[in-house]
Amino acid sequence: MLYPSIDSLLTKIDSKYSLVSVAAKRARKMQLHAKPQLNKYVSHKNVGKALEEIHADQLTYRVNLAEGEE
Repeated sequence: MLYPSIDSLLTKIDSKYSLVSVAAKRARKMQLHAKPQLNKYVSHKNVGKALEEIHADQLTYRVNLAEGEE
């Protein structure tokens, strides 16, 4: 079983596309030696660590609307 589960992650971020995008960007930063946001990780890989940060509410995103959209 994977940790954290996709169901629990989708309660934090509304779509699978956004989830993958946020996790990939954070994993790329971790690869470049960004500071960890959690004390302990279950995963050894950067993508897994990024997903754990999302699950722990340490990593979020915001949507920028194009001009004229609301």
